[in-house]
Amino acid sequence: MNDFYLNSALTPLDQADGLRRLFAGGGARFMALAANPHAAFGGVAIERLTAALALLGHHTLIVDAADTSPAANETAALELAPCVETLAPKVSYIAARGLPLRYVNTRGSSARLLDELAAAAPQADIVLVHAGAADLARLFTGRAIRPMLLAADHPDSVKHAYASLKLLAQRCGWMSCDLLLVAPPESARLPHIATSLASCADTFIGAAVADWASVDPASLASEAPGAALCRIAAAQLNPEDALPVLAGPARGAPAPAAAACQ
Repeated sequence: MNDFYLNSALTPLDQADGLRRLFAGGGARFMALAANPHAAFGGVAIERLTAALALLGHHTLIVDAADTSPAANETAALELAPCVETLAPKVSYIAARGLPLRYVNTRGSSARLLDELAAAAPQADIVLVHAGAADLARLFTGRAIRPMLLAADHPDSVKHAYASLKLLAQRCGWMSCDLLLVAPPESARLPHIATSLASCADTFIGAAVADWASVDPASLASEAPGAALCRIAAAQLNPEDALPVLAGPARGAPAPAAAACQ
């Protein structure tokens, strides 16, 4: 853990499920960040995102459920609250690898886990789930959100981010996303990567990359988060009201070869 920190909504599964979501977790907002094993320093991106949310006055619970994340504590099978750690005044954390599958029901949904996580950390008004796209689809059944994708400045990470968006569009009907690019800010490739991914998403899925921000892997926790990341954090709070900043090739960048994302 030390190196980590160094709704269109679908029809609820049943009436009781809808009521649980309405009253559980004290009205916490849920955000999804698709894990990317090809993007190093994902922990820095998460730390910078939670810093931006803290500037907006929000306390975030990080649910770290990616395949490369720490395994959930054995205690989590009985009670989640004792497994929640405090990382900063406005940041809590729970190691959660493997938890989504433990909570899956006969319909393939793990949605109940989100409500239980929110209840386990009542101090948090944001629940940020970092997990693979398949687990995000299980967890966010019936919720309308705009997922965030992680990528770096090399092809494998961009292809993985695109594949995550495709899976989420197919299973959840989510047709827009935000993109966090973890790379040195001086990299001239970043705008091209963002517009390339947006072009592929539009051409092959009909989805939109609404906005993107770069995250410097060398940034310190004491630094203020960048303006673009703060803009994404604010938009994530009310994704249905946010105006798209980037949708398809934009900002003067040339349209890339679409085959790069296939």
